[in-house]
Amino acid sequence: VQLQASGGGLVQAGGSLRLSCVASRSIFSIDIMAWYRQAPGKQRQLIAEAIRDGRTNYADSVKGRFTISRDNAYNSVYLQMDNLKPDDTAVYYCNSPPPSRIPWGPGTQVTVSS
Repeated sequence: VQLQASGGGLVQAGGSLRLSCVASRSIFSIDIMAWYRQAPGKQRQLIAEAIRDGRTNYADSVKGRFTISRDNAYNSVYLQMDNLKPDDTAVYYCNSPPPSRIPWGPGTQVTVSS
């Protein structure tokens, strides 16, 4: 499967963006789909998970501001990002946590100006 993230851009602090991730095949059988981000000079960080049974999990840094959702019918995962902060500046990726071995896509750049 290949994953293509999109929807990034430049936004002012306090603004919103909606990221999309489309898979090249069905994600119905994938238990967990997730969004990650990697800021310059930092390691890639898991920030949100959407589990097949409808549950979601968030990193403390984004809890209450970001909302993950998945639409298996469209092989897609979304990340609604509200009240963005400059610290949210990063390249955002979608993938499935280990033991998945889905290759990483190029990600989408999000830049939040103060």
